[in-house]
Amino acid sequence: MLAVLKAEDIGLVYESGLIFKRGHTVLRGINLELHEGRTLGLMGASGSGKSTLGRILAGQQRPTSGRVLFDGEDIWLMPRLERSAYKKQVQMVFQDPEGSLNPRKSIERSIHEVLGLLKVPALQWRSRTKEAFEMVGLSEDLLCRRPAQISGGQCQRVALARVLLLEPRVVILDEPTSALDISVQAQILNILRDLQTDLGLAYLLISHQPEVIGFMAHETIRLEGGEIV
Repeated sequence: MLAVLKAEDIGLVYESGLIFKRGHTVLRGINLELHEGRTLGLMGASGSGKSTLGRILAGQQRPTSGRVLFDGEDIWLMPRLERSAYKKQVQMVFQDPEGSLNPRKSIERSIHEVLGLLKVPALQWRSRTKEAFEMVGLSEDLLCRRPAQISGGQCQRVALARVLLLEPRVVILDEPTSALDISVQAQILNILRDLQTDLGLAYLLISHQPEVIGFMAHETIRLEGGEIV
């Protein structure tokens, strides 16, 4: 099975010092594959490089060595239009759901900004918003509110709805439930599993919670000191 997203021998070294350069190795020799309809769990202690690896796979940070392949094509060698399309198809969902939304804007405005960037005709905004909200179990009554006026679980569902508007194939979930209550965590995880079944999404699930990884992941890898062990 061809991997949707693949990391080949990824390494990342940060250099410090003005005259005498010193290298700090963050990642070394990382190889992994993400497949349609499957979840790869990524565990490791704080500072092990989990989130950094997620950003590299999402194209937000360039590695020092190695390649990230999307449908077999090196993302850093893609023409500009292809790379733009790739960035829509590989999305990230972060730990702090409220922090991913602009606190000064209503939920509706945050959603409509995405639709505007996608050049969706304004006449379709309401129907597209309704469809995305239904997929994550939200009511349209929330659209007039701001992030501070809804719960953490609702904020995370809004963040998911915004991601779904981009019609991604890969979603990188960076501790998506760790800031939520246990009961709300279960709701979000069940939504994620349903979305994966319905849409064939490939997930990289970054988490320090074994029970979350055990519930979601088809396979699991662990990072220690920037390496897979």
